[in-house]
Amino acid sequence: MTELPILVTGATGKSGRRVVSQLRARGLPVRAAGRNGEHVFDWTDRGTWDAALEGVRSIYIVQLDGTKLVRPFVERAARHGVRRIVLASGRGIDMPGYAQDSSGVLEGLLDSETAVRESGLEWTISRPGWFAQNFSEGFFADAVRAGELRLPTGDGATAFVDAEDIAAVVVAALTEDRHAGQIYELSGPRAVTLGEAVATISEATGREVRYVPLSVQGYVAELVQQGWPPADAESFADVIEPLRTGKDEYVSNGVQRALGRPPRTFAEFARSTAAAGGWPA
Repeated sequence: MTELPILVTGATGKSGRRVVSQLRARGLPVRAAGRNGEHVFDWTDRGTWDAALEGVRSIYIVQLDGTKLVRPFVERAARHGVRRIVLASGRGIDMPGYAQDSSGVLEGLLDSETAVRESGLEWTISRPGWFAQNFSEGFFADAVRAGELRLPTGDGATAFVDAEDIAAVVVAALTEDRHAGQIYELSGPRAVTLGEAVATISEATGREVRYVPLSVQGYVAELVQQGWPPADAESFADVIEPLRTGKDEYVSNGVQRALGRPPRTFAEFARSTAAAGGWPA
């Protein structure tokens, strides 16, 4: 009998495409869904939901920030016979005062977690912290490639987690029975400052990358000068505020609990990324 496909939403994102890759490496059928993915899926177009859900039993849900669309999606998934859901959430969402939430992201994440837990389906929640891949394919990548990272994060340290570890936890939860009802907070094994992070990248790449700490006001002013609307610049400064305050410094044990091994270090991430050409000159 043909094995039913596993639905991966956000299949072109940092975690989603790695989940797709790791599942396919195991020979498992995958429905890679996204607005620009192999299978068209758009959170804001409910007309795309049914085709994505047809005939699947397990789903990795990467939600659309600032929305409450997971709840109706999960209800529809249950009607389609879905049995297992792994939800991508965020570390720190249950920490009072973790970050300012002017865009409603936190409210949406909390609603999604509640919807999944109350769904009656098998569920697992992944709560990753800041991705190490933000230095190679995310917020900080262009600045790292240019050789200078300018941020208002001071000496704050963060336990950056490798997206490969995030994907491995998700794959385990999608394919193994023992993860039902678990919430996995995911981090790296040690917190590093932004200065330490770029020094590690410099060593791995053989070229200098500098970290320049800015004030929040100075950073917002630089973004506005680059063409950002002031409100967007201030919102992004809010997003990275936990890096400055050290609220992501603590180490979580989710990778160890889920996989039975420690998470990859930031140095391992930097070396493997450099070897793969992740920071072209």
